Amino acid sequence: MTNDTQAAPTCCSTTAPKPAVTANGRDNLLGGGADDMTTCPVMVGSPVSKKAAEAAGLFRDFEGQRYYFCCAGCGPAFDSDPAKFAANMA
Repeated sequence: MTNDTQAAPTCCSTTAPKPAVTANGRDNLLGGGADDMTTCPVMVGSPVSKKAAEAAGLFRDFEGQRYYFCCAGCGPAFDSDPAKFAANMA
């Protein structure tokens, strides 16, 4: 028997979408500009590029509003109580 223990994965332990690359070959860490940015309703304060999140399928629609996530773990967390997480964005 081994006594291996693994830390429980956190919400954002999965790989986030890779940033878009600009014409000069550098990563565009700001997404598509200020209009493209929002924050994750689950990991409050985590910046999210709407364009990158949408391309990666990291979003949910709830009561006529679209919510974008910083990682794949946030979608299922949002699904568990969408009203709670939507209130984080109000």
